[in-house]
Amino acid sequence: MRCIATFDVTSMALMFEKACRAEGLSVRVIPVPRQISASCGLACSWPCDKESDVKDVCSRYQIDVAGWHELED
Repeated sequence: MRCIATFDVTSMALMFEKACRAEGLSVRVIPVPRQISASCGLACSWPCDKESDVKDVCSRYQIDVAGWHELED
């Protein structure tokens, strides 16, 4: 299972990736999966067992996430 965050703007997706990596979390910027729609076309993916850590980073860095999703690998 992978967790996916979607964003309204590309800059927020890139900020998300940078903040998570600065905190030692492994995230990837990916195209938004077909099952999910998002206006900027980019999403970020990470293992779901780190979801609470990722959400904490978003809160501390004031990153606006448009949607949170879980997808099968």
